[in-house]
Amino acid sequence: MSGLGTTELGAALTKLALCWRVVRSDGVALGFTTHDAALIIDGLHYTSAPGMAPSAIMVSDGLDVDTMEVDGGLSADAITAADLAAGRYDAAVVQIFMVDWSNLAAGRFHLARGRLGEVTRRLSGGGGSFTAALRGPTADFEATAIETYTPECRAELGDARCRIDLAQRLRLVHVARVIDRQTFELESGPLDGFANGRLRALSGDNAGIDARIAAASGVTIELFEPLPFALSVGTRVEIREGCDKSFATCSVRFANAANFRGEPHVPGGDVLTRFPGV
Repeated sequence: MSGLGTTELGAALTKLALCWRVVRSDGVALGFTTHDAALIIDGLHYTSAPGMAPSAIMVSDGLDVDTMEVDGGLSADAITAADLAAGRYDAAVVQIFMVDWSNLAAGRFHLARGRLGEVTRRLSGGGGSFTAALRGPTADFEATAIETYTPECRAELGDARCRIDLAQRLRLVHVARVIDRQTFELESGPLDGFANGRLRALSGDNAGIDARIAAASGVTIELFEPLPFALSVGTRVEIREGCDKSFATCSVRFANAANFRGEPHVPGGDVLTRFPGV
């Protein structure tokens, strides 16, 4: 799709509408626009959300991190307080652009893109609003680009470097008993090997939310952090095996020592404390 040119931007400004395309971490794509009616752009429905407005958009040609803020109102049909609290918008990919609502074929004028950072909710009356910080692509330059020596494996179980096939190491089960939002029993066991794994609810209010498993024994699962919403008995969940990232586990349990991405025999910072009398 071609972009808007200076001719369109310099013409009737009242025909321009701001649009947001938001793709959450669970893959759900949402569209919002400041136009007073919904728009269909590239097959995505952009809901009319005139209450959403970005701060001043600044784009630099240096390596400084480009940031901006987006303010908006909470709506039961769009961005809800429950979804924000559940973390469904954490690190969501956002594109902000302008279109000529009277001639969508003219294309887009891109303004900013990046990922959502900190999201702040403000409660007022029966609704409320939110402010989301948008971090531009240059924020990636703040990340460490090289790996450091570690005795633990730096790969994630099942990724391209680990190469373990997780298809045979996951289960689809139902919740049999709820102890609290962090601990519950499943309908079948044993669950040995699922500690440090992942759990994803497939139905209910927690659907799509991925949580890390702290402990698994018998038919009982305990998470590192409680789920945003209470699970119900009968909820279908997917659980995936975990790894403690040690060389012993990699070689003995998974027979995958050739793909171990750590240095278990390199002395670490605690080398002087390992031997008495040194």
